[in-house]
Amino acid sequence: MSIVSIDKELCTGCRRCAEICPVDAIQGKQGEPQSINVDKCILCGQCVQKCSSYAPSFDEDITPIHIKRRERNMLSTVKEPLFAAYNMGQEIKVKKALANKELYKVVQCAPAVRVALAEEFGMKLGSLTPGKLAAVLRRLNFDRIYDTNFAADLTIMEEGNELIERVTKGKTLPMFTSCCPSWVKFMEQEYPELLEHLSSCKSPQQMAGAVFKTYGAKIDEVDPSRIFSVSIMPCTCKQFECDRPEMKDSGYKDVDVVLTTRELAHLIKDSGIDFVNLEDEEFDKPLGMYTGAGNIFGVTGGVMEAALRTAYEIITKKPIPNLDLEFVRGGEGVRSTKVKIDDLELNVAIVSGLKNVVNILESIKEGKCDFDFIEVMTCPEGCISGGGQPKLLLEEYREIAYKNRKASMYEHDSKLKLRKSHKNPEIKKIYDEFLGKPLGAKSHKLLHTKYAPRKGNL
Repeated sequence: MSIVSIDKELCTGCRRCAEICPVDAIQGKQGEPQSINVDKCILCGQCVQKCSSYAPSFDEDITPIHIKRRERNMLSTVKEPLFAAYNMGQEIKVKKALANKELYKVVQCAPAVRVALAEEFGMKLGSLTPGKLAAVLRRLNFDRIYDTNFAADLTIMEEGNELIERVTKGKTLPMFTSCCPSWVKFMEQEYPELLEHLSSCKSPQQMAGAVFKTYGAKIDEVDPSRIFSVSIMPCTCKQFECDRPEMKDSGYKDVDVVLTTRELAHLIKDSGIDFVNLEDEEFDKPLGMYTGAGNIFGVTGGVMEAALRTAYEIITKKPIPNLDLEFVRGGEGVRSTKVKIDDLELNVAIVSGLKNVVNILESIKEGKCDFDFIEVMTCPEGCISGGGQPKLLLEEYREIAYKNRKASMYEHDSKLKLRKSHKNPEIKKIYDEFLGKPLGAKSHKLLHTKYAPRKGNL
């Protein structure tokens, strides 16, 4: 069964999902149950986020709700309504693993999770709760509470150097970011002839997974075969990404399973933990240490801003005059600008919402694109609006939530002592002790990947 599906018993055919789908994968007539074309679907989960058609508990003409929960791999304790569009869950699998004393349970958390999870517990939309997030994961019995933000800093080291190498050595341009798995899947399906334009960097999730079962295993003095690696993501496509057969460079499956933000909330509620009143705790060092640059990956323009903060200082050997690069920040659509770094001028673009990238891709095919570096995020406002985030059924709530989540992202960045990826001391340390150098042999093996044409979910 696909990671993202539509329950025909529950679908009313309102086609709100079709309106939001960036690849026109939703098929069906108005007023009739819809279906998903798996050859087009990129598993972004925007249909899941948008769907408002749910199973009434009193309807005796449909499959009982407790059976639907089981079919969706949901915990039996889940109280929320079951909507027509849904993603297959992993919470039962994770709950069993957390109770297994033979496993060494490691978890990583994406930046967008810490500005949305609290909404599932009645807190203000966009509440920033990194300390509660670390605390609750410890209560759930994870052995190490690490952070995707660490790997986001690592990504900047690799991706920033890759960009500099491409620009200075006349290699393939423009270079696209490769953090968003739905975007990568789209490229593999629809524009395979342009795959060389994607950065070869794995996403932060997959970099973290590879590091946890190699460098992390040595630090923790644990056999990597015992490590059960979980990532908490705002994205429904991340499970697809971690299941890709090439994501085993650690010698094992780099990331074993992905939980969405909503699924983590289910697990917390199932455990009876009082999230709201938890005291703040820290993420574990060294693989839980991060900078503000790593944190802003969760919002559109964040990868670009983080990359420019580091690229400027690598090239000029001088501190960047202003860390808040407002010109790359914004919402859905295409934003572009020229960035001058000493004698180097970069023409950059930020694309949020996948439909907005098609004209750029067509211009590349026609040889008319003059961009050097392009960030692409599938979801409307970047990861903060991912398909796995808390559902927002009213449009006025959606607008407030996205605004507040973005504000919390930038607030967190502004208050961190370290705000540039290359200034993270644990990033320096992992290169000194383990990886060698950015784009080196070891980092290339563990942190980079290749892409290939694909058809749908195959």
